[in-house]
Amino acid sequence: MFDTMTMTKAVGALCGTFLVFLLGAWAAEEIYYHGGHKGEQAYSIAVEDAGATEGDVAEEVPFEELYAAASATDGEGLWRACRSCHALEPGVNGTGPYLHGVVGRPVQSVDGFGYSGALAEVADVWSPENLNAFLEKPSSYAPGTSMSYNGMRDPADRANLIAYLATFSQ
Repeated sequence: MFDTMTMTKAVGALCGTFLVFLLGAWAAEEIYYHGGHKGEQAYSIAVEDAGATEGDVAEEVPFEELYAAASATDGEGLWRACRSCHALEPGVNGTGPYLHGVVGRPVQSVDGFGYSGALAEVADVWSPENLNAFLEKPSSYAPGTSMSYNGMRDPADRANLIAYLATFSQ
């Protein structure tokens, strides 16, 4: 079945394949780098804020200012992320409790919903500030919560969503 000639052909093909890859890597290196391996690229893309240093950190706007300028209309579009687990109709629980009147409502106050217990340890009332901290990353704000949402990174988006939720009063 396998004789010496077949084995020689297989080893030769394998070595030839490695040689092609080696030559391809060398050619790519010559195309993208000029003048040897000095780390200087042949083509560089200019970046506008290339002069920024680590000390140049953008100043954060306080949440109170963001919430005062928040748009409930923009928050309505952000509601899509919440809609899969929550409802805005009073008394209609989904995977999560209904969120009608959640702004200003006591934490864990929806009857008939089984909370994990982690929320009561961190807050008493769902104030806009507490909702902001919770929506940023629920697992960090209330360790042990059963809410599996990863969080909303943009503070302006969180303020807009909370403003939208605040339009639904109890």
